[in-house]
Amino acid sequence: MSILFDSVWLPTGETAFVTVEGRRIAAITPERPQGPFDRVIDGRGKLLTPGLVNTHCHAAMTLLRGYGEDLPLDRWLNERIFPAEDLLSDRSVYLASGLAVAEMLAGGVTSFSDMYFFCDATARAVAEGGIKANLSRSIVSFDETADYAADTRVQEALALHTAWNGAEEGRIRIDLSLHAEYTNVAPCVRYVAACAAKRSARVQIHLSETEKEHRECLGRHGVTPTRFFLDNGLFEVPVVAAHCVYLDEADREILASHGATAVHNPISNLKLGSGVMPLGETVAAGVTVALGTDGAASNNRLDLLREMQTALLLGKGITRRPEGFTAAEGLRLATENGARSQGREDTGRLAVGCCADLALFDLTGLSNLPVVAPVTALAYSASAADVCLTMVDGRILYENGEFTTLDVEKLKHEFSKMRAGYFN
Repeated sequence: MSILFDSVWLPTGETAFVTVEGRRIAAITPERPQGPFDRVIDGRGKLLTPGLVNTHCHAAMTLLRGYGEDLPLDRWLNERIFPAEDLLSDRSVYLASGLAVAEMLAGGVTSFSDMYFFCDATARAVAEGGIKANLSRSIVSFDETADYAADTRVQEALALHTAWNGAEEGRIRIDLSLHAEYTNVAPCVRYVAACAAKRSARVQIHLSETEKEHRECLGRHGVTPTRFFLDNGLFEVPVVAAHCVYLDEADREILASHGATAVHNPISNLKLGSGVMPLGETVAAGVTVALGTDGAASNNRLDLLREMQTALLLGKGITRRPEGFTAAEGLRLATENGARSQGREDTGRLAVGCCADLALFDLTGLSNLPVVAPVTALAYSASAADVCLTMVDGRILYENGEFTTLDVEKLKHEFSKMRAGYFN
């Protein structure tokens, strides 16, 4: 199918004609190309960007949205979240993941990285929704003498990789995952690192999310969480490290030198009172930074545009340097850097030959006028409600409030029935 985006703004501020043929961007031209096209989309007053990439998420935690409010991370986890997660089922994760996929598509997200349980259920929701995702089964370990080849969690993670990696024409990729330093022992870290190397898999982790976590790791091991993972071989494979609030200079050097991605989750970290990643210092150290929402239980939205805007404002306010991080740089964190962290080198950019993973923002609303520069309007005045189209691999999945692959009203109804009896 051939689609022409007619007279759209690019993030550079230029007006262009963008042609999509099949799954890829075929042309970006200053003048209208010759047709015919299967569809022409009027782009006047609209900004076309690469699709947003939510680089750290627990999609099925839409089930727990609003359930553990106004608590610090350790109490939030131990008093509310962990007990609730013991009640999870394949069906609850499937419905909750479907709701998350719909929310992200409506917000211009074309791919997300996820760490959770019952991942086959999330994979089915991803397959049906048409979005892209890097999924991982979260692994925890507490017995240093265990046989990790026989560990149920490890077996589930490897089985997920075997069954789903590369599925749906590559839309679904499977990573491995270690929940965090404080929920894992060294022998398990070494075993998972070896499995990841053997399978050429990436690994998702939580890293130095709170000062307490960072300090207690120093007490347990005499090293920071980053150094703990380094000493146990994890950074020999590509790592996506969520949060990274309390890294020291040596930690940032480790991430930079090993090509790891640090995922900035400003809203979740603010809401849980965990602190704020020093964005400027992290980027200046050469670390690739991407953006994530975390789960809906701690955010409480899967709105990556809001995450980008918050990251930019925090970066300016904390350093007192408003020029320190620009709107265009923020968009790169939300798109290209996230795609790279997933190993998806052929997306995240508006370039001929790249996958047509695109988001279209209508900037004609009152809060955006006048549009002096489209990318700054996106960064400082637009909202997820301005998304008028989301496309993955050249396929329109969301347009003007309608979903083409999901029966969202049915999904909401089934989710509400399931959620009503969840804690009974």
